[in-house]
Amino acid sequence: MNRREFMKLSTLSAAAGLFGCGTTGVAKKNDDQIWAALFHMGTNMWSDQPVSSWGPYKGDQLSLVCQSDHVRFDEKVWRALTDRMVKVGMNMVIIDLGEAIKYPSHPELWVNGSWEIDRFRKELARLRAMGLEPIPKMNFSAAHDVWLKKYERMLSTKTYYQVCADLIHDVYEIFDHPRFLHLGYDEETVAHQRKYKFCVVRQGDLWWHDFLWFVKETEKTGMRPWIWSDYVWHHPDLFYKRMPKSVLQSNWYYGSEFDVEALKAKGKEKSIPYVKAYEDLDKAGFDQVPTGSNWSYDTNFAGTVAHCRKVCSPERLKGFMMAPWFFTLPEWEKKNLEAIDQVGAVINEKAQA
Repeated sequence: MNRREFMKLSTLSAAAGLFGCGTTGVAKKNDDQIWAALFHMGTNMWSDQPVSSWGPYKGDQLSLVCQSDHVRFDEKVWRALTDRMVKVGMNMVIIDLGEAIKYPSHPELWVNGSWEIDRFRKELARLRAMGLEPIPKMNFSAAHDVWLKKYERMLSTKTYYQVCADLIHDVYEIFDHPRFLHLGYDEETVAHQRKYKFCVVRQGDLWWHDFLWFVKETEKTGMRPWIWSDYVWHHPDLFYKRMPKSVLQSNWYYGSEFDVEALKAKGKEKSIPYVKAYEDLDKAGFDQVPTGSNWSYDTNFAGTVAHCRKVCSPERLKGFMMAPWFFTLPEWEKKNLEAIDQVGAVINEKAQA
């Protein structure tokens, strides 16, 4: 089940502290907790089928996830979202980069509309001046790396490692040595690529070899690696045996019910590992930034915060992330603003307590 299908099933009721060495991170508000949102500049991450047409979400047709030769991003909408984030008291924006910027080391990855680095750095400066800490995200999962163009078909080769190392270093410098790098690394299965033209999946020791390589390359710069935690749902023994505690975890669950017994009673047993992972990760000693979304339920983010405050240790609960999964385009501005306001409501509730 992929992220979007999970959201759909939920809709139908069928289914940081100071760690890292950043030099330009802004001071965090709200008791030093991270209050973050993930927004997309790049979008070539969900399909290698070329885009034929794209527009607002209608039923089961979401054609804009297809691969495009141009950046699908609206700066006016971006400004409105980041302005609203500051207004409600948020302090971090995670930028899904993909093909959106002109990586200095690899011009072959640029597309029409990729931002010049000088322009992008000015935007980073604007965000920091507003009180938002910008954090880079580059997804290196084989299910979400269409933005790597020809290199997505070169996984685990010498060329692939060199290109990825170059890109990590590029982002480290462009972001002025940020505290974190979100590596993505979610949903690397055949099922998640069943509609792709080309499918590739790393399994077993190769998955771990490459993942730990990314961790090492990231930590060499001084950034702390950050990932989606869904690997733990299906491989808990391997995860807890081999996952470094240095990797910041973002488990995600976008349903409306957080009680395990209630999920059983409603026939939603498949969702139980997603919910239990928050507590299990905490017991295993991992730092977390749990992630909610307004894709399926407007109550999910508040529910995520309430649940995780019950089952996670305060010292390991580094904050929370909102991931709307709506693109930064006019058609989805309202949904993205609603997501931000849902975070703001939780922050305000905590301030009033």
